Amino acid sequence: MAVLILAGMGALRLAFPMSWAIVGLLAILTISYEQTIHAYPGGGGAYIVARDNLGEIPAQIAAAALLTDYILTVAVSISSGVAQITSVFPWLFAYRVEIAVAMVALIMLVNMRGVKESGAIFAVPTYFFLVMISMTTVVGLLRYVTGTLGTVVNPPEAEMLHAAQALSLFLILRAFASGTTALTGVEAISNGIPAFKEPKSRNAGLTLIAMAVILGVLLLGITYLSVHINAVPSEIETVISQLARTVYGRDSVLYLLTLAATTLILIMAANTSFADFPRLGALTAADGFLPRQLTYKGSRLVYSRGIMTLAAIAALLIILFGASVTALIPLYAIGVFLSFTLSQSGMARRWWKCGHMEPGSEKQERGSVLHYDGRWSIKMVINGFGAACTAVVAVVFAVTKFRDGAWIILILVPALVYIFSQIHHHYQDLARRLSLDDYGVPPRMPRQRVIMPVAGVHKGSLAALRYARSLSNDVTAVHVSVEPAEAERTRAKWEMWGDGVRLVILDSPYRLLVEPLLTYIDDVYAKRQPNETLTIVVPQFVPAKRWHGVLHTNAASILRDALLDRPDIVVTDVPYQLDEEDTPAP
Repeated sequence: MAVLILAGMGALRLAFPMSWAIVGLLAILTISYEQTIHAYPGGGGAYIVARDNLGEIPAQIAAAALLTDYILTVAVSISSGVAQITSVFPWLFAYRVEIAVAMVALIMLVNMRGVKESGAIFAVPTYFFLVMISMTTVVGLLRYVTGTLGTVVNPPEAEMLHAAQALSLFLILRAFASGTTALTGVEAISNGIPAFKEPKSRNAGLTLIAMAVILGVLLLGITYLSVHINAVPSEIETVISQLARTVYGRDSVLYLLTLAATTLILIMAANTSFADFPRLGALTAADGFLPRQLTYKGSRLVYSRGIMTLAAIAALLIILFGASVTALIPLYAIGVFLSFTLSQSGMARRWWKCGHMEPGSEKQERGSVLHYDGRWSIKMVINGFGAACTAVVAVVFAVTKFRDGAWIILILVPALVYIFSQIHHHYQDLARRLSLDDYGVPPRMPRQRVIMPVAGVHKGSLAALRYARSLSNDVTAVHVSVEPAEAERTRAKWEMWGDGVRLVILDSPYRLLVEPLLTYIDDVYAKRQPNETLTIVVPQFVPAKRWHGVLHTNAASILRDALLDRPDIVVTDVPYQLDEEDTPAP
């Protein structure tokens, strides 16, 4: 509607027939993904399907497209939810970015507690929305039939009319592309099959069909009523708000409940991404295309790093685009329709492979088991037709939304694929370098020479000295002298407590600490014997209170960073824990 109004209020009459076209596309996707659900009972997202049937590059494209779309789902859903709030309380409009970012943080915290807990928390708002929006649609249609509905009172200004355009095929296709964003959640069920109860595939398939029916009916009903009450797409007040107050009245409790339910369901829509983004990130990372840290779960058995990454990037987008749904929509959906196309193309390829197998035979693939299927040709046509339809929509979206921001996604997806390939190359190169194949005879244990920096003679340095002596008899303590008097006191104490270990004092007239020590280490390193390892043992005391740590130099970390690229040098710190009684009273 926000696009059609560019051609004037009269163009909004096209919104309802356009909704029928979107519902038709929904039906095609539902039938296609219902087949995917039964073919991949362990979860059949676009990444897995493309990986098993189309190859590595299409799988990376699918992963990049879906990860991008999951991020945009959070940004768009939260921004849209905040728009519902500001429709009821216009004075909050100036704070919409802050509210949206706070909501992202809240959903992140809920998901960090675990999938089961977040599902239980988010179930009630989902049913609350279905009841309220269905009731609003039914009451609105009854009032329309009886002639008591009327039109929107005091509609908001249509900001889009200031950029008026002629009604053209390009504008119609652009509006259709925006409307198809309603379908971006269809793949979520095929991704989340493991979360269903047994029989998982059957329950997931029924859920997909139920979701499609609910989505189609509500889309048609809301669009039909919105057009007939002369609702105006606006950043100031949402179309849902205009519809609800026309049906119930501005001061009605049902109006407020409908807006509250809509706000909650939009926030819940963002929660889908918090379930799927970390899971897809973990799958991609396990295959070596993202950092391996994304495969690790936190203490609540969730992919905490993926959840935090999603929240951070989505919050950044909300800030950059001012929590504007109109500004974010052009970035939305092209990625998911690209993944739709790859997923359905992969399924068509899968049925072709099944049709060319011997009857009764089976083949194990990474994501599923292939069996001969006598109806392979029909299934291949269904998925092939779905792939063709979604490919057309992806092209339409890319062309019609290019200048509005789709160009960002068209650049971002290939850039992500390149990053994936570089990460994968790094892991492969690392595995090759670390491989024991053709390693030969393991080298004998090297001789150790130990250097121990000493800032002062105390309990911590003596604990480090005991450890150093356990490694080697060749131990040298090194003290960097900034004050001559202090250096003499250190020498005297070391003669008493140093157990005969030699002490080297390095003068530092310019009060440098690390540089003289590194110069000394470089000199010893250059003169080391063959098969000799240089070990730097650094005493480090651990204060009883964590914040006290910022008051002390972490010499071990500084030396480790400086010497990390040197072969045959090991830097280790020996911690000495200070108890409360060791800490002097103020």
